[in-house]
Amino acid sequence: MRSNIHDLLVIGGGIVGASAAYHSARLGRDTVLVDGAHTGQATAAGAGIIAPGTSRRTGAELDLARDAAQFYPELISHLAEDTGVERAAEEVGALLVARSDEEAERLTSVGEHAAELREGGMPFIGDISLLDEREAREYFPALGPITAALHQSRAMRVNGRVVRDALIRGAERRGARVVRGHAQLLRDHPDAVTVEVDGEVIRASAAILATGAWTGRLSAELGVRLPVVPQRGQIVHLEMPDAVTTSWPIVVGFHSHYILTFPERRVVIGATRETGSGFDPRVTAAGVREVLEQGLSLAPGLAGGTIGKIRVGLRPATPDGLPVLGRLPGHDSLYVATGHGPSGLHLGPYSGAAVAEIALGIDGGEQLAPFSPARFVASG
Repeated sequence: MRSNIHDLLVIGGGIVGASAAYHSARLGRDTVLVDGAHTGQATAAGAGIIAPGTSRRTGAELDLARDAAQFYPELISHLAEDTGVERAAEEVGALLVARSDEEAERLTSVGEHAAELREGGMPFIGDISLLDEREAREYFPALGPITAALHQSRAMRVNGRVVRDALIRGAERRGARVVRGHAQLLRDHPDAVTVEVDGEVIRASAAILATGAWTGRLSAELGVRLPVVPQRGQIVHLEMPDAVTTSWPIVVGFHSHYILTFPERRVVIGATRETGSGFDPRVTAAGVREVLEQGLSLAPGLAGGTIGKIRVGLRPATPDGLPVLGRLPGHDSLYVATGHGPSGLHLGPYSGAAVAEIALGIDGGEQLAPFSPARFVASG
């Protein structure tokens, strides 16, 4: 019977899938979220940075980053209304540091680019300032010798676990059903998708695969190859007994590592980008050494910190470094939202909500066309 068919089924309980389910539930749609709780889920390990003014994205990728950053204040407001969570994402500012004359020259270009973005419709970038070493250390006292820094005042830090958990609770409070277990795709018809979760059969008019690094495995059940592979990231958490770090800004450089802080004495240093890691969520000696060497070379004042948690996430990586968003070619009722790599906590909530609107027939998805699965998958 038609009454047994839900409006939307979301498979994947990370921040992307949780956002899709929450958005659908807020729209009043009959929604089911299946959470497999995979060991190594990227959201569970990640520490999010939203600082579009320090990036060199262009074109459609820049548009997506802009829309995702603008989406966050609205999202946090909704989560506060539905769950009481208010500090999942906070503006603390960001420092882009240069440790050589060559990098210092690049700061000027980045600052000019950030100013252009702000004037072109990204007011949340905030004030942009070039700083010397002394001025930068006033913001982040643990910094070591640097040549210069660029400060962006409105960059945000995101606690991925807090946002994910709030999205799931919010979805439930808006009427969504959350099923814990692993989904197996059974049938994909033009008007319905059928899955089995630990013996229970669930049907929906549309389904979103938001299973992160595992999305390729799930799509393979349909004979569709999506080149989404795991990239291991190891992140070290430090407790700082002699410093209150709550207001310290995010620190990034001209490399893939970063430092950010959380209330009130916690510092997070990340992260490795281990392409070819496979589905291996182990903490490794080499990974921890890399993270600590990079972090302490930039901020030697953190050397006295106590090592707390070491988290590992398997990011969903794609060959071109761009996410995979939209309808799966050859499957009218199946949609994909994955492949955000190291930017999942920035791009993921917006991506999940946007794909949910496409799957529900609210939006045509033209703005997400550059990220379509069609670039990897031929129509069947």
